[in-house]
Order: sequence, then structure tokens, then C-alpha cells
Amino acid sequence: MSHHLDTPLARQNGRLYIDDLYVFGNESATAFVMDVNSNVTGPDDITPGFHPEGRYEFKVHFDNADVEALTYRVVFDEAGADGGQGYAVYELTGAAASTDDDAPAGTEVARGRTGEMVEQGPLRVWAGRIQDPFYVDLDQLMVINAAVRDGTTVDLTSWAASGAKNSFAGTNVYSIVLEVAHDHPRLRPRTKIGVWCATKLATDAGGWRQINRFGHPMMWPIFWPDDKDFSNPANERQPAEDFNSDGKWIAEKIGAVVAANGTSADPQGYGALVARRLFPDVLRYMVGTPASFGFTGVNGRAIADNAPEVMFSMVLDKATSSGLGPSTTAAQRTDRFPYVVPAS
Repeated sequence: MSHHLDTPLARQNGRLYIDDLYVFGNESATAFVMDVNSNVTGPDDITPGFHPEGRYEFKVHFDNADVEALTYRVVFDEAGADGGQGYAVYELTGAAASTDDDAPAGTEVARGRTGEMVEQGPLRVWAGRIQDPFYVDLDQLMVINAAVRDGTTVDLTSWAASGAKNSFAGTNVYSIVLEVAHDHPRLRPRTKIGVWCATKLATDAGGWRQINRFGHPMMWPIFWPDDKDFSNPANERQPAEDFNSDGKWIAEKIGAVVAANGTSADPQGYGALVARRLFPDVLRYMVGTPASFGFTGVNGRAIADNAPEVMFSMVLDKATSSGLGPSTTAAQRTDRFPYVVPAS
């Protein structure tokens, strides 16, 4: 396959599509998890593994800064005969972490191979194919998609929470797990960070183009469900540009669906409030504290968190049960590094 961005196949490649981002911690470290390349549409629809001509990056902002001051970049080799891939992790700090030209190579801080744990300095790293711990009933999502798109009432008469099914049951994704110890000079306990992740692909001109990015869960499924070719401009911009670019549009979408469902006395005001909460699209977390993406607030995101239920309820201004819960995928996660369950 050509790596050129002007080929539709390159843009649609699931290896560059981010499915989830988790940020959480324990008593000694902070974990960053990026999932890509889901086979939810069928095992024959994906190219296995990670893109050998791509970059996978975790971006970290400090103290509500507009730009990131720490980036961890993961690059992969071509797959071997056994399907395994070698990889290297680079750390970029200061201005190099947020440069637009992507020229700085960074400092290599870890090197390993998929399926094997690597421990170097303050880092532990694992990458490979896992059982997907995400859970949602896509039938419910489709109904909410239509209501948000059209600004209409949410008609769930044909769907019941009591009969909800996890559409991701039995599916797999490819995961990058990066754990950074608390003795890292920038990621000490009580430090306030904002995290997002991005995938990039080499261009013919010798540079790199951002293909997809992820901050809050469910943003693309709710607001841009038809962006299957990475053509929405939101894919390529930086979080600091979010509100000026799409804040008004997001506020109007939420205001319209809330008005149609009669859940707020001030739908437009509520929409503006939620847009301010969602943008910039970074996942905020205080290092060393329990992570939770929940109704009382957002502090990172644990793998068990019911992100769809929280996002549905926030967008609709109404408690909206997904019919599922953390126990749905209890077998697809673990309390020990790498926190995910490898797929056989």
C-alpha cells in the first residue's frame, strides 16, 4: 500500500484511527493508553498491527497551557514474519514537544517489541493486540447520533436499557500502554495536566501530517460520526484552536437537541456551557489522584469508566442510561501493568 496521503486507502487505514485514550494512575506512576485499529466491523476489514510509516503521540499540557510541553512519540517497524513489530519511544520536551514542523527527533527513552513489556528508567511500555475493554450499544448510539445531527427528539422506543448489548464484545484493538513513574521531573503528584493523542503519517514532501486525534471520549462518534476518511478539519488542528473553530457549531448542535427534548429552560446557554467544557479537547487529570470520567467531574479516564453514558447525559442534559456498566468488560482489563488483556 502506498503511504501517500492522496490515496483514499491511506486515509481510511484503521491503523491510524484512534479508538480510545485513557489516562489514570496508581501510587507510583501515571499511565497513558492509546487504542487504535479496532476490528469491530470485521477481522477482514483491517490491516493488522501498527502503521510502520506513522507516528503515535501522547501530548501533555501543564497547568492549562495552550500547547503541550511534553510529547511521547512511538514509532513502529514493519511487521516480521510472526506479525511482531519492533518499536521505539522518544521523549520531546519544551518547544520541541509542540513544534509545528515535527522536525525534532526527540530523545530515545525506550525500545522494545510488541507483546513484550519494556522497562527503561522511569518508563514501562507495552504495545500489542488486546481484547477491547470499551463498551457501548451501537443501536443506542445511532439513535442519539440522529437526534444530535437533526436537532430532534431522542426516540428510544425501539431500544431498552434492560436489553442493551455491548457491540464491542469479542472485538480487538491494538494498544500502546506507556507508564511514567512519579519521579519523572514533570509528572510528579498533584501536577495538573491535559492530555490528548494523535496519529501522523509521512508526506511526499518529507514532513508529517496529523491524521487523527483524540481527547475526550465519544467526540467523534457523537458529533462527527460520518468522518470515515479523516476529512474533517478537526482531525488536523491543535486543541487551542478548537473553540474558535467549532465552539459555536457544537453549542448550536447541543442547544438544538436539548431544545427539542425540552430538558433545559435555556438550551442555547446550556449548549454554550457544554462547548466550553469540551473545548479545548484535552483530557484533564491531576497526577497521583484517582481517575474518573464521571457525572461529578472529569479527572482523567479509567479503563472501566462508562464514558458513553456520561457523554450522552451531558449532551442531552438528561440522565441517559447506556444499560451497561464496568462489569460488562471486567475480563478485558486488569489492575496490574499493562492494565489491558492481550488477545490470543
